[in-house]
Amino acid sequence: MANPKRKVSKARRDKRRTHWVEKPINPVECSRCHEYKLSHHVCLSCGYYDGEKIIPEKKKKEAKTT
Repeated sequence: MANPKRKVSKARRDKRRTHWVEKPINPVECSRCHEYKLSHHVCLSCGYYDGEKIIPEKKKKEAKTT
């Protein structure tokens, strides 16, 4: 089993970890309803993606009157 021959310095260790940072999300405006959404994702507000209806509208339940 391989073991390190020398101690890895903090600077060398941290140089290797420079790419571990999370990138910020970049929301874009929906061309249909102008709400912000993730690019290349279905708009959760209107349900459209690339001009096509992907998510059907939810049916509203009628209130019972007794």
